[in-house]
Amino acid sequence: MKHKFLFFYVFGLAVLLVLAACNDSSNNDDPAAEAEGNDVEAADGGVLVFARGGDSESLDPGSTTDGESSRVTRQILEGLLEFDKESFDLKPGLAHDWDVSEDGLTYTFQLEEGVKFHDGTDFNAEAVKINFERWADPDHEYAFSDAGYVYSMYGTMFGGFKGDEDHVIEEINVLGDHEIEFKLSQPLGFFLQNMGMTYFSITSPKALEEYGAEINEHPVGTGPFKFVSWQKDDSIVVEKFEDYRKEGLPKLDQVIFEVIPDNAARLIALKAGEIDIMDGLNPDDAAGVEADENLQLYTRAENNFGYVGFNVEKAPLDIKEVRQAINHAIDRQAIADALYAGYANPAVNPLPPGYLGYNDEVPGYDYDLDKAKALLKEAGFEDGLEIELWTMPVARPYMPDPETVSQIVQNNLAEVGIDIKIVREEWAPYLEKTMEGEHQMYMLGWSGTNGDPDYFLSSLLHGSNIGTSNRSFYANDEVDKLLDAAKLSVDQDERADFYKQAQALISEDSPMVTLVHSTPVMATTNQVKNYVPHPSTSESLEEVVLSK
Repeated sequence: MKHKFLFFYVFGLAVLLVLAACNDSSNNDDPAAEAEGNDVEAADGGVLVFARGGDSESLDPGSTTDGESSRVTRQILEGLLEFDKESFDLKPGLAHDWDVSEDGLTYTFQLEEGVKFHDGTDFNAEAVKINFERWADPDHEYAFSDAGYVYSMYGTMFGGFKGDEDHVIEEINVLGDHEIEFKLSQPLGFFLQNMGMTYFSITSPKALEEYGAEINEHPVGTGPFKFVSWQKDDSIVVEKFEDYRKEGLPKLDQVIFEVIPDNAARLIALKAGEIDIMDGLNPDDAAGVEADENLQLYTRAENNFGYVGFNVEKAPLDIKEVRQAINHAIDRQAIADALYAGYANPAVNPLPPGYLGYNDEVPGYDYDLDKAKALLKEAGFEDGLEIELWTMPVARPYMPDPETVSQIVQNNLAEVGIDIKIVREEWAPYLEKTMEGEHQMYMLGWSGTNGDPDYFLSSLLHGSNIGTSNRSFYANDEVDKLLDAAKLSVDQDERADFYKQAQALISEDSPMVTLVHSTPVMATTNQVKNYVPHPSTSESLEEVVLSK
């Protein structure tokens, strides 16, 4: 293992980016200690019901950026590497060892042997190669997408697609049944971190051939649970994979991911024992959960931000002064105080504090109605204007009550003469239509999934991602150059400087209103043991048990 841990030198990112909050998965009992199970009277088996606010978009993990999709695919499919239970530190996954060349251009992975996909076929190096090639090549026979784009997150995290100038994966070589080599054309400062992301989990090649484009509704992986059924906007069922590679896991027989759109209704179901875990707890309900002897309160790390985005290609939001005026007119602190019960802080940058390169010298936009009115006058809208605001239909960790947020924004902007019409869509159409640019303003957010600042800044604001994860349709050549330079550098201080410069330019351009960084709260019944929320919002349930 000559260079197995070279990434701690070349890619010191995981160490630099460990968020202090990641060690506080619960503000009640310590779930990490509880996970040892020494004092837990629990039995293997049983059915766990996990309730969430919205349905998944796709179960072909690389085809979506939706967190509700990743939450499910995390149970079904696995990648070469995994993240630690409570942080973005890397550990073995389907690869048990890996080497990195001195120049950072060659990565060699030693794969687990004897692993089976859920369809009974063997996991091997060829399966890994097929998956990476289908993500990279829009013309590949297994490159599927109903939404008209192909695996956008791959392009974001690996510098583009096959044939693109900045695409970093030059070759993938199968060195043996259980050994695979990636050769890069240039260094990538977070290559190994990418390997732990749910987007790059490995699907059975046989299933790709069998299901074709319908693989997004029939996932087949090597994970602890195998797919059973999906009733849209209602439930997804997965069941224990008896031949799972980790002995004694999973503990549960079945997991049901149930959609209950309303946060309060989910809490009622939890108290009634109809569900076992709920995400999207209203922060105002956290104290009541903590005081209830039958429930357990959990928190995730502050690893996100919620925002109001602008489609900068649509009038009047193509005028910078209008966007800046809206930034000054929205009261972030009032939103944090009214809706988050102390579990959120106003956001300045589209990156959580504590991340590599966070720029704490960016002044941001203070709540100032006079400044907002002056900017609108400068832009020629002294007499007011009308704008549509597309409102999220589901609660997310960064925004547990989007409907109320939209109403606050509507009221704020009315104070400066902006008449906001609220537009509502179901979750999947909402994501698709905003991706296609049908909106003027929209509400969304982003949670980190690999611990790297590029995942926030490039995904949301790099010009190459317009029409996919960049729903603001924002492009600034100077920002793109800084983000590209940071992507390719292996000097962490240099990367940090590039990101700081980019944030200053982004703030001036004002492509979005960064609202808050939240500390998401969630709850379980006290029968749920060994549950550890991950900062990415997608944690494995393989060790979870239900007490007697």
